[in-house]
Amino acid sequence: MADSDLIKLYSARILALASELPHTDRLAAPDATVTRRAPLCGSTVTVDVAVEDGVIAAYGQEVKACALGQAAASVVGQAILGRSRAEVEAARDQMKAMLKSGGPAPDAPFDGLEVLSPATEYKNRHASILLTLEATAEAMATAEASACA
Repeated sequence: MADSDLIKLYSARILALASELPHTDRLAAPDATVTRRAPLCGSTVTVDVAVEDGVIAAYGQEVKACALGQAAASVVGQAILGRSRAEVEAARDQMKAMLKSGGPAPDAPFDGLEVLSPATEYKNRHASILLTLEATAEAMATAEASACA
């Protein structure tokens, strides 16, 4: 990777987002907790959700990832409260399409993930970027299943 490519990939905005992670306190009594790991790079994200009336009422995350994974977790964390499982799954699917096939950035309120569009060329970074959305979608599904049981 050339120096100019690294500068483009790790922009000042991405680095700022990585340093501004919201919801870093884990929840004392979550409805669901999910940990996801990117095997290629070892990035790990643990997400706690509390769900009320089908939307995320409280959220906690522990992020041990590269700057790109941290930036994604920051954007998601800023937008996650009040979101439904369908919204989280849509953002996850749109983010995958943006990274893998040049699709548009996810819809609002997750449109801030557009800042990660330079990573489309770096397939080895995709899993880390997707961790938080994948873990959150899985946690929502788990919480919903537990509520129905």
